[in-house]
Amino acid sequence: MAESKINKDMIIGDVIERHPSTLKVFKKYFGDGCFTCPGSNNEDISFGSMMHNVDADEVVEELNETIKKSG
Repeated sequence: MAESKINKDMIIGDVIERHPSTLKVFKKYFGDGCFTCPGSNNEDISFGSMMHNVDADEVVEELNETIKKSG
């Protein structure tokens, strides 16, 4: 089975639902308020990164490292 990879076009809420271990990464880059915001269910990682002034590629890299470690 192919390893699932997170990319910056994925919806934040979908990623958290599929990979709960990524929550800590989103909190690190986007803060706690992101998860009470309805936007997390229809905004992608790229948009969230832009809104929080962080590099989307860096966020995605750390998200993928996290899911790889959590197996």
